Amino acid sequence: LIANKNQLEYLRRSKMILVQRSIRHIRRAVPTLPEKQSCSKCRSNSFTRKTHITRSSQISRQYFASNTHALLAPSNKNPTADEILSSFANLDHTRASRAGFPEAVFGQGKTPSQIHSILDSMAKNVNELANANSSPSSASTAIIATRIDRDLFDAVLEIGPLENGVMEYHDTARIISVQANALVKDGNDKATNKDDGNSAHQQSVIVACAGTTDLPVAEEAAITLSLSGVPVTRIYDCGVAGLHRILSALPKLRDPNVGCVIVCAGMDGALPSVVGGLVDVPVVAVPTSVGYGMSLGGMSALLTMLNSCSPGVGVVNVDNGFGGAVWAMKCLNSRQK
Repeated sequence: LIANKNQLEYLRRSKMILVQRSIRHIRRAVPTLPEKQSCSKCRSNSFTRKTHITRSSQISRQYFASNTHALLAPSNKNPTADEILSSFANLDHTRASRAGFPEAVFGQGKTPSQIHSILDSMAKNVNELANANSSPSSASTAIIATRIDRDLFDAVLEIGPLENGVMEYHDTARIISVQANALVKDGNDKATNKDDGNSAHQQSVIVACAGTTDLPVAEEAAITLSLSGVPVTRIYDCGVAGLHRILSALPKLRDPNVGCVIVCAGMDGALPSVVGGLVDVPVVAVPTSVGYGMSLGGMSALLTMLNSCSPGVGVVNVDNGFGGAVWAMKCLNSRQK
């Protein structure tokens, strides 16, 4: 009991010390307080605890009321385009020099205004790059937004034209590409260094798909490569159900200028294994979410490609035509070094 009383006394004194310190802080911070005030209970010319707490509460209410009004008052300054962009995106403008391919916009889940702002900023960066370098590579100037359906593109168009470039829509691939203003002169494309000065020996990429329903994924890969200055040969509707179709394409597949083959397939996903056993270049397998019932949205094709018995077949994620294209470009870049 004695110990409890001592603890209570200690807490009471500590509390009074804190109150006194708060009183001194308020008197120093607020010069409008009266110097002395008479206390009716103790008859001393000092502030009582009750007086201080009441007065400090009034001061706090006045302070926060005035500052809240200032914070909530509308600003006359309109935010700049860069300020708006930084509120939802932090673009990687140096990725092309670091990784060999610039950052692309994944449009799915983004609003039309966000896509519009991002593409305009990317076009502005390409303009600055083109003005500093008279013949930049096509890969470094490619501006691409993937997974853009027609309705989303129309909504982006309604916002207005870009200040720093011109948009173009690729319907089957569901891609928006942008050509920066600095690359257009008098209505004609300004010359770009398509292959960094090695056009005579530039390698191409073949994009093959098993069926017509695989076209959106195959075109995503093909358009990405074309915009990056890589020659593309398309071989479509050549699935294993009619094996003679892929065999008739052997001259194209084995052309010495071909540096990589991208194969898009759904259903059983067997085509990349067949192609992998016919060519001596890297094969990039892209499973698609095409198939009946137990295809499981492309999972069956993905597992088939992962378990391919043909060596030299690499696999990307389901429907990832863009990822397959960038992989193929890196294969070409490594062979040209």
